[in-house]
Amino acid sequence: MHEILICPSSDVEEGGKGVRFPVTAGGDDATGFVVRFEGVAHAYLNRCAHVPVELDWAPGEFFESSGLYIMCATHGAIYTPDTGYCSGGPCRGSNLRKIGVSERDGNIFWCSDDYVKPAIA
Repeated sequence: MHEILICPSSDVEEGGKGVRFPVTAGGDDATGFVVRFEGVAHAYLNRCAHVPVELDWAPGEFFESSGLYIMCATHGAIYTPDTGYCSGGPCRGSNLRKIGVSERDGNIFWCSDDYVKPAIA
């Protein structure tokens, strides 16, 4: 696995705006995103489990108003930020695709896997 810098840790606030980053998913250009929930950074492929559209309302706006759930701007599906589990909406019971993430030395990094890889330049 190869670690890639996403951003400084301070760019991702608890229940606030997330940070998008470019990836290649299954050979297609896509984005991932990282958010902070209960003090921990969590990263996912920016694709709704219902229909593969990006989740954010505006770039980096993933949480609904309470800051407790990630919400799809298109379909209203709500996901738990720590697991990516869809707890309500048209894809209830499905999951967002998790991206491995680590946080150290004041920075957040993501790890590629067999499906989600660094964006092709």
